[in-house]
Amino acid sequence: MNQSRNIRIEKITLNIGAGKDQSKLEKGIKLLEKITGVKPVTTVTKKRIPGWGLRPGLPIGCKVTLRRKIAIETLKRLLNAKDNLLQENQFDENGNIAFGIEEYIDIPNVNYDPEIGIIGLEVCITLERNGFRIKRRRMKKTKIPKKHTITKQEAIDFIKKEFNVKLEEEE
Repeated sequence: MNQSRNIRIEKITLNIGAGKDQSKLEKGIKLLEKITGVKPVTTVTKKRIPGWGLRPGLPIGCKVTLRRKIAIETLKRLLNAKDNLLQENQFDENGNIAFGIEEYIDIPNVNYDPEIGIIGLEVCITLERNGFRIKRRRMKKTKIPKKHTITKQEAIDFIKKEFNVKLEEEE
């Protein structure tokens, strides 16, 4: 098989949305740091939505991006929290995977913290192949050719093979 066709994990992003609630945001920051050991960054609004009480520059969530070895180790724990079961609708057409964890206490080696309470989080996995840098590089950016993109089925096969994930039937 061609080495350039091998799929790998580019990054994993853990995200907690808090809305206007600043106390929930503080708890989310503590939680992400507890799970990953990496300091999270806050996300801010760019739009004004008066109905929700949002204005530009207001912090509404936090996220952590993990790469390389720490990403793979954390992903194994996060998939374990989901009992290694994912649904087909959690894979998109570009080979990315997104799922939620409803309660962080399901994650192995993470104990309940009364200060944090019960919070869930979102997990997004971005897959890539060799050569995907052409869409991010500074000079002469180019689109990834259609035949080199990662399809939904290739992403499903990769996750099944590498992490022993099973697909759950949708009801």
